[in-house]
Amino acid sequence: MRIFFSVCALLAVFSLNAAEHYQSHRVTENQLVVTTDRGKVSLTFYNNAAVEVWYQPEGLLQLPSVILGTSPQPVQVTLKQTADSLTLQSPVLTIALQKSPLALRFYHQGQLLTEDLNGLQLASAPAANVSEAATAALGFSFRLAADEKLFGAGQRVLGMDRRGHKLPLYNKAHYGYSTESNQMYFSLAGVMSSNNYMLLFDNGATGELDLGHTEANTLAFSAQGGRAAYVVVAGNNTPELINNYIQASGKPPLPARWTLGNYASRFGYRTEAEARAVVQKFRDLKLPLDAIVIDLYWFGPDIQGHMGNLAWDKQAFPNPEQMLADFAADGVHTILVTEPFVLTSSKRWQEAVDAGAIALGPDGAPKTFDFYFGNTGLIDVFKPEAANWFWQIYRGLLAQGVGGVWGDLGEPEVHPADTQHYVPGIGSVSADEVHNAYGHRWAEIVQQGYQQDFPTQRPFIMMRAGSLGSQRFGMVPWTGDVDRSWGGLKPQVELALQMGLFGFGWIHSDLGGFAGGEEFDPELYIRWLQYGVFQPVYRPHAQEHIAPEPVFHGSEVVETLRPWLELRYRLLPYNYTLAYQHSQTGMPLMRPLFFLDEQNLALRDEANSYLWGDAFLVAPVTEPGVRSWPVHLPKGVWFDFFTGERIEGGAVVTRPVNLDTIPVLVKAGSFIPMTDAIERTRDYHSKALTLHYYADASVSESQGELFEDDGVTVDAVAKGQYELLRFAASQQQKQLTLNFSREGGDYTGRPASRDLTLVLHNQRGKARKVYLDGRYIPIVAQPQRFARGQNIAWYDKANKQLHIKVPLTAETKQLQLRY
Repeated sequence: MRIFFSVCALLAVFSLNAAEHYQSHRVTENQLVVTTDRGKVSLTFYNNAAVEVWYQPEGLLQLPSVILGTSPQPVQVTLKQTADSLTLQSPVLTIALQKSPLALRFYHQGQLLTEDLNGLQLASAPAANVSEAATAALGFSFRLAADEKLFGAGQRVLGMDRRGHKLPLYNKAHYGYSTESNQMYFSLAGVMSSNNYMLLFDNGATGELDLGHTEANTLAFSAQGGRAAYVVVAGNNTPELINNYIQASGKPPLPARWTLGNYASRFGYRTEAEARAVVQKFRDLKLPLDAIVIDLYWFGPDIQGHMGNLAWDKQAFPNPEQMLADFAADGVHTILVTEPFVLTSSKRWQEAVDAGAIALGPDGAPKTFDFYFGNTGLIDVFKPEAANWFWQIYRGLLAQGVGGVWGDLGEPEVHPADTQHYVPGIGSVSADEVHNAYGHRWAEIVQQGYQQDFPTQRPFIMMRAGSLGSQRFGMVPWTGDVDRSWGGLKPQVELALQMGLFGFGWIHSDLGGFAGGEEFDPELYIRWLQYGVFQPVYRPHAQEHIAPEPVFHGSEVVETLRPWLELRYRLLPYNYTLAYQHSQTGMPLMRPLFFLDEQNLALRDEANSYLWGDAFLVAPVTEPGVRSWPVHLPKGVWFDFFTGERIEGGAVVTRPVNLDTIPVLVKAGSFIPMTDAIERTRDYHSKALTLHYYADASVSESQGELFEDDGVTVDAVAKGQYELLRFAASQQQKQLTLNFSREGGDYTGRPASRDLTLVLHNQRGKARKVYLDGRYIPIVAQPQRFARGQNIAWYDKANKQLHIKVPLTAETKQLQLRY
């Protein structure tokens, strides 16, 4: 018999628990296992800075880990013992374990990070023997320092610091949200502290996270079953902290280059003819396009009654294979929506029942219930037979030429509490015990299917919900059904920054807004799509009564947005390098401003502007009719990306804007690789490369890099099929030196030599001499002569730029400028 309690009552019940007491211990290379009077507690280092603490009382049935997707790395630990305590130490973390009653304190470089106050708290006593093992509501509580700020808990619109809030852990749709939301599509059972540690609960059950709301200096976690484990991660700064976490949880894979292109998407394209027409419209207007997203009309003519068909409606899409092939030939990848619900009215209902794919009810029969789309069952993604049935459908679609998977409604949007799921090795568990792990497991099914049946394809897996750890399956999440309003635009930076801190670097919004809106607001639409140039996925998407695609709006809107779309594609070398960095270290593409100054508490709270990689600062305009916009500039020198104006940071500055511009600034010392505008990423090639360097006397040393591969090969880095070009600048009073180096191997299409145009900004006077590896490069006065030549330079006095054209090969080492 399984016992469940409402989350709000758990802490009161937990207080009845007896304390846990040490009996003995054993230690291995990277693990300490403590035997107590209630069972065991294991402390396992996954790397020097990440440790899992797992309470295993006898008689408590526990579910598998969701956070941890890697094997523990070899970690040399030391153990010291006294009569009252054990001290376990890695090269980074120290854990002080009090024997009676059992308590844990976590230290980094001698500083206390946090303290597990009471150990595992259970809402009921575990079963007397293993054969009767059962799940139970559980919880933990931790001490908070008075001054620390807390980030995390997933998608919420609450401000960057979530401390002081009590938050439900239950993935739940919030249709039409705008400037405030306490509960949304994608919750995360964990936090990141301004004191440079992460506290992550390895649990996919329904629960609650109390971040100092009930007691100001106590963080309390509770859940309706799941796993009695948490992970503590430490680091010297936030990027290091993210990397330490990702190395334990699993790296997000590098997606195909086309993921960074422009998408045509709406709810939804009703016919093959309509889908073909929208692609042609982009081509006719010479606007770039790389993907089309087809919503639920691909499997039925109406919104209701057809979900679960998961097969082409041949009345509306008579030649889907040819359509897919034609799109692919044009460089357009087709992404299809799928949902985990199978309606009893769908063509696959009986097939799903016969396959054992539908989750059961308490009576042992397939559980059915009503929701907006009809009477339905829910695919039991945890059950191997159901997972196989679901994947075989995907397998057939991908074999036809479908280019990516969109998993919608995966919270699940409706999930009756008495639904039973089958977990291998565990048996039947309730919906509440696995609710937040549902989207996580769904993404895992798709990712594993790709690896098995399409091992040469980089997966595209866009999903609305998941859990901590889902990043390792390549999940591309978005911020849900946002209101099509200025209020809907305002929180998008906050939502993206919060998710990015936990490995979800591909988080993005439905550009333009999804829900509602009675009339088209061109200013709102333009502002949202301008912001989108500097978010990970460029996908306008909305309900169809107002077209989300720019090609269906007037010429003024199209021509205002054209340079922004072209800029998105010109930045492909830079953006793809951000994607590479994310895949290696978890470094998000969108980064909080406090990455530049972690001691600045005001930057910790900044949710209106952000860093795009390490070079750009972007401040989206989120109010109508403005002529200027405030920008919180961190210390240092910055340049206006569009005008070249030099600006001193360390203050809130007001920048002029019009409908054609938003504040986009570049940090002094930045390298930005760019290419020419193209209409599809398939046409991308780095043979011709423009490298911008923003020189300034305030920056004496700086570095940059450019990652290149063929854009499609799976595990290209591990296979050595890539090239990483590194740039370093050194500035002295009368000399600027740029050094070039490379690492990696060969890949299909790698140019042996690149035609490099180097653009040096903030050149207040013409250099006297330029040398490439000791060879003199002449500086000419005429831009026409510069355009025709090679190994040549030209000083653009009006814009204070020096342009230099030289070949870049593996042998190119150094460029020197003397003033």
